[in-house]
Amino acid sequence: MAQKIINPQDLAFQLYELHEVEKTLAYDRYADHSRDTLQAALDLALKVAAEEFAPHARLVDEEEPRFENGRVTMRPEVGKALDVLKETGLMAASQDYERGGMQLPAAVAQMCVGLLKGANVGTQGYAGLTIAAANLIMVQGSEEQQKRYAEPMMAGRFFGTMCLTEPHSGSSLGDLRTRAEPQPDGSYRLFGNKIFISAGDHELSENIIHMVLARLPDAPPGVRGISLFLVPKKLVNEDGSLGERNDVALAGLIHKMGYRGTTSTMLNFGEKDGAVGYLVGEPNNGLAAMFHMMNEARIGVGLGSVMLGYTGYLHALEYARERRQGRPVGDKNPESPQVPLIQHADIRRMLLAQKVYVEGGLALCLEGSMLVDQKKHGPTDTDRELAAGLLDLLTPLIKSWPSRYCLEANSLAIQVHGGYGYTREYPVEQFYRDNRLNPIHEGTHGIQGMDLLGRKVAMAGGRFYLELMNRIETTIGEARHYERLVDSANRLQQTAKAMADATGAINRIKASGDVEKALANATLYLDAFGHVVVGWLWLRQAMKALDGLAGSGGQTAEFYEGKLRACEFFARYELPSVVTTADLLKSVDTTALDMADEQF
Repeated sequence: MAQKIINPQDLAFQLYELHEVEKTLAYDRYADHSRDTLQAALDLALKVAAEEFAPHARLVDEEEPRFENGRVTMRPEVGKALDVLKETGLMAASQDYERGGMQLPAAVAQMCVGLLKGANVGTQGYAGLTIAAANLIMVQGSEEQQKRYAEPMMAGRFFGTMCLTEPHSGSSLGDLRTRAEPQPDGSYRLFGNKIFISAGDHELSENIIHMVLARLPDAPPGVRGISLFLVPKKLVNEDGSLGERNDVALAGLIHKMGYRGTTSTMLNFGEKDGAVGYLVGEPNNGLAAMFHMMNEARIGVGLGSVMLGYTGYLHALEYARERRQGRPVGDKNPESPQVPLIQHADIRRMLLAQKVYVEGGLALCLEGSMLVDQKKHGPTDTDRELAAGLLDLLTPLIKSWPSRYCLEANSLAIQVHGGYGYTREYPVEQFYRDNRLNPIHEGTHGIQGMDLLGRKVAMAGGRFYLELMNRIETTIGEARHYERLVDSANRLQQTAKAMADATGAINRIKASGDVEKALANATLYLDAFGHVVVGWLWLRQAMKALDGLAGSGGQTAEFYEGKLRACEFFARYELPSVVTTADLLKSVDTTALDMADEQF
């Protein structure tokens, strides 16, 4: 196995057979593309990932960035890899041609990024945050801000960050204190402290553009009083040249268990006269504006989780095929040759679990990417509105389900390696450490669960939730036409019915006004609902696999058979737990809610 980032057969299957990405070429924006050009971009991204990003992944983990004399120093390989990214055009693969991009469909552009994440998530973080910040400016910023800041970011001259969290508030953004004081020239001066700012300082680019949440002097309390500001590390003159250093100081680095290649910083705004900043969008509407970047980042976190789980799975698969240990259960002869690990049933069980998590998670992320293009380019207002609503509904799942279950895939990869798994001589322990950050990145499981159950399921009167459930029911009906899939279809229907009953029970409690009780088990709801959606995607993969075996696909028979067995495994081993969870949710149990502080 030359590279262990992704199975190319699975990538081709998911893009071209499952999600039918070539249908996006009917949109005017992508009319210049063909399957050949899409595949060429993916091949280039995989080449860059394998040759430029993967080789130094362990180096930046062992020699993480250092804070020396007020500056960040790091391994030179990081800058070299990012230079290649800029030179190849992959830095802004989804952007317009005139801005140096490839104008790729969202699913293909996301996979180009995903391959880099799977190779070296620490180095990719700088580019990923930059493009997300540039996209935010392109949507929310003025024309002048787009030209002066976003365009150099997409070209890779400037890099970007988002600055939300403060030492005293954590995820409670309504409590942030950073203030912005208006100036006579229309700019603002910012004063405050931000922590956990990924890529917050480095020497990799000419400039760093911080997207900062802060309060105006007359702002109302809570989240309704948050505004968004663009704060450059170095001021930018009207002609695009760089001016003096802004009043943004690196206070120190935070040392995390994973993602060690990406600087995690503490930043002070306004140690002197105040950091010069510029309002983006409307006053007191900053959190809504920032959600454009946050939602993009959440989808990125989900895909990053998938790819870290995926590379761990491929490493475990190779190890299980090569490592000889033990003998078949019935072989009592100690002199008989040992067999490869993969011949043991429990090893195959762990590999199958990894497979269903990572390939199911990839299908989930690509489903979201397809909705991105439908939201932007769908043929009718109704199509675009429906895609936007479904994307909003799925975003908490895309962020959090892979963050939990692809992390579990990494844990199983360590287990497959046995004692070697938790040594640094093998990379699977690093994949686990890197991925362990993702359940917290961009909103914890608890936050995503409350967003899903408290807002997304009920939005528009439950219209988008019902649409998703109808699509799942349609797939179940279609799958029953395939004899081999009847059992899996029945299991998914039983699970979906149980979750629908639980959703109804919770909604009735919420309607009564007892919101705290209704949301007490929101995290369990998110996990269970995510399993229903991934089970739906596995059933769709299985149908495509049977079609492929009948001659309509381009993969091997062994590949398609593997998809079918994976679908059966998910239905038989994973979905039954959802029914149990749904029963608990339906009862609106309050055991955890009722546990008093003093009782712990």
